[in-house]
Amino acid sequence: MEKALVNGFVLGTFEHEGEEFPGLALDDAVVDLRAVLPDVRRIGDLFADWEAHLDALEAIEPAAVGARPLGELRVLPPVQPVGTIIAAGANYREHILQISVAHRLGTEGADEAQPRADAAAETDERGRSGDPYVWTGIPSAVCGAYDDVQLPDVGADVDWELELGVVIGRTAHRVGVYDAMDYVAGYTIVNDITARTLVPRGDIAMMGTDWFRAKNQPTFFPTGPYLVPARFVPDPAKLRIQLRLNGALMQDADTDDLLFDIPSLIAYASSVAVLRPGDILITGSPAGNGSHWGRFLRHGDVMEATISGLGVQRTVVRGPSGQLPPWYADRPAAVAAAGGPGR
Repeated sequence: MEKALVNGFVLGTFEHEGEEFPGLALDDAVVDLRAVLPDVRRIGDLFADWEAHLDALEAIEPAAVGARPLGELRVLPPVQPVGTIIAAGANYREHILQISVAHRLGTEGADEAQPRADAAAETDERGRSGDPYVWTGIPSAVCGAYDDVQLPDVGADVDWELELGVVIGRTAHRVGVYDAMDYVAGYTIVNDITARTLVPRGDIAMMGTDWFRAKNQPTFFPTGPYLVPARFVPDPAKLRIQLRLNGALMQDADTDDLLFDIPSLIAYASSVAVLRPGDILITGSPAGNGSHWGRFLRHGDVMEATISGLGVQRTVVRGPSGQLPPWYADRPAAVAAAGGPGR
């Protein structure tokens, strides 16, 4: 495990001998927040008075309050209770352009440079006058930063998508762009796992994509290891985001390439829904997914994901269990349509 590299402390949820507790991590020591803030039983309780709680925590001397060694603890998803995942798709400009060129979108019969130019013009216009593309993930799909990722028993071509997670700290509804950052508690790392063969719905093509089954399988949102308070992240638009698969660098980008920035995403999402403290807005994934490389996740793969200042995830991929869910047990045609048994 590695601590986040910030000038301050980080927050998380930890487990010791079966007991979960909210903690403050500094270097390799973890302070049980319940010992210093008796009304705080889990990280979500901090949001009731976020800044005041942080001020109190900055005065803590870990050695004086019985800190535990980090290496003795299991690291759980940092924010408990786990909130809704509010996810932005197609939100890194360079990634959008690469996808458009790969699929030969744009003017028919044009030379190789024209599809990129067409995509750039269309993308930039969407950024100026259009809406972000946003969907939701469910809390039960979230796992910890060092937990295994389980491949599904139905569906294939399971892909990675490393993303900056923005943790909402106040109830947000119809928030303006210029006020949006006031609703941010902090930041974390989220790997948005997707079973690509589960995305299309050929049986009801008019419905298009099925994000529920493709992205909400158990363990499909490795999150954390920590919640880094926004006061310790001077500029979230200047972070480096990297994912390695078995040591090979697959994704490498800066967060300044977002088509819709964090304030815009918060303003848009809150124009539709009420965002609650503990919800996590994930901001899109840069180029370098498995779909780009033609290489999807397999049993035994190791993913290492980093975002500068936010720590490191390390997740091992486990193969399917080999047992079909009851829904699919007597539906071989549906299994085949979904990409076959997991592999």
